[in-house]
Amino acid sequence: MLLNNYQANIISVIQKYVNDGWILSFNFSVDTRSNYVGFIQGNLEFLQGSRLFFKEYVDLQESVDKLSYSFHYQDHENNLIFRYDNAKHKPDLGYADHKHIQ
Repeated sequence: MLLNNYQANIISVIQKYVNDGWILSFNFSVDTRSNYVGFIQGNLEFLQGSRLFFKEYVDLQESVDKLSYSFHYQDHENNLIFRYDNAKHKPDLGYADHKHIQ
């Protein structure tokens, strides 16, 4: 899949929720490294004031390979609700994909 197609798919989904009134505003950017590789980031502000911040470094040449990612969701007072990421931790967790709740 080409990076610009992946980007268009994400924006299409976001726009649907904007049109439905769930998302009040959003920011979205892509740092293109090639036709298949790039760094995508943005944030969404939801109706009740909560926010989702996301980052993905993707390689789409053969499949959707998220080399690194973070999805951070917080309430209207900036308190963490959850974060999913694949950042390395010390000590090692023994797996890459994990969820934070605090």
